[in-house]
Amino acid sequence: MSNRKTFTNARFGDGTQGSIVVTGGRIAAIQASDEAAATSDITDLGGALVVPGFVEGHIHLDTSFYGEVWRPHKPCTDGFNVHERVAFQAQNLAEAAPMEERARNQLELCLANGSTQMRSHVMVDGTVGLGSLETILQVRDAYKGMIDIQLVAFPQSGILSSPGTAHLLDEAIGMGADLVGGLDPASFDRDIEKHLDVVFGVAQRRGVDVDIHLHDAGSLGVFEIEQIAARTRALGMEGHVAVSHAYALGDIAADALKKTADDLARSGVSIMTNAPGSRPFPPVATLRAAGVTVFSGSDNIRDSWWPYGDGDMLSRATTIGYRSGFYTDEELLLAFDVVTAAGARALRLEGYGLQVGCKADFVTLDAAHVPEAVVAIPKKRSVYKDGNLVAKEGRVLRS
Repeated sequence: MSNRKTFTNARFGDGTQGSIVVTGGRIAAIQASDEAAATSDITDLGGALVVPGFVEGHIHLDTSFYGEVWRPHKPCTDGFNVHERVAFQAQNLAEAAPMEERARNQLELCLANGSTQMRSHVMVDGTVGLGSLETILQVRDAYKGMIDIQLVAFPQSGILSSPGTAHLLDEAIGMGADLVGGLDPASFDRDIEKHLDVVFGVAQRRGVDVDIHLHDAGSLGVFEIEQIAARTRALGMEGHVAVSHAYALGDIAADALKKTADDLARSGVSIMTNAPGSRPFPPVATLRAAGVTVFSGSDNIRDSWWPYGDGDMLSRATTIGYRSGFYTDEELLLAFDVVTAAGARALRLEGYGLQVGCKADFVTLDAAHVPEAVVAIPKKRSVYKDGNLVAKEGRVLRS
């Protein structure tokens, strides 16, 4: 039986229409006309807009309560405090439903909304050991062929302040985690150099990439970013390091921002932002103009950090555009790029996009073009992975 498929009556982002021919899960041809090739497997897309699958670049599959009972948010006693939020999280997780069930709920939410690629951070530290990673590895295997998932060994309770974590991070890579993470080297572990020694040491020893959570604001956060960038260059890891959140970039003067942006671009360090509502966030357009890869993710979805999150990266593009003051079509396209092609660059994905030779991972949307999709957030969608329909109109389809 032939594995050749043809998707006719597709509308592309450049305004053209035609058909997509898929062979072996890859795009074999994009035809300007709808003259279907000789195949018995033809799908009429009905003039829908076809876009690449969304890249969910930062999420936490192990800590979400999505699909479970409602858990009221507990505010910190004094503003935003990472230590206190981690403590609240531990309390909530002790009473939560089994992790596998919660992770599946959240994963399917993202998949149904069009994410075909994902990077999830998973707690690995002295408080939970490797148990969370074991569970999420099993969940990843269960959805193979429907969504590709990178896992980051994430020291949620710190590295130096959580005995045994340095060794666990190394073990986690051996078990199947794809990247090593870090958390606020200055404010959480109170030793930038030793914290980064561990993170980059594991990365070098295991040959993996780095993705570090950085919440610290102002000059402290900028200094940490500078140190991360310097390590990246010194070790020849340009293009292999990301800093998630980097709130400091949103609350510094323009001249300092330009200097730091140039440093990041020279170092090939990517920046992840989900444009959270109550925090300063990295100026997307300024960083992009300097040559920095800026990508996005949902981050927390209905967990101990905040009650929001819909698992929809198109909605996230809208949020980024809204908070950034993006109004023109060109700016709306930039917001869309942050959740698609830029995410693919940051995650170093092979075969991403709507070109011949790429993986046939795409989403159909009820919109005339991409700028309209960003502002309208149409929910009528079909999601294809390797040319196979895996979700439709908000429901994941089982093979």
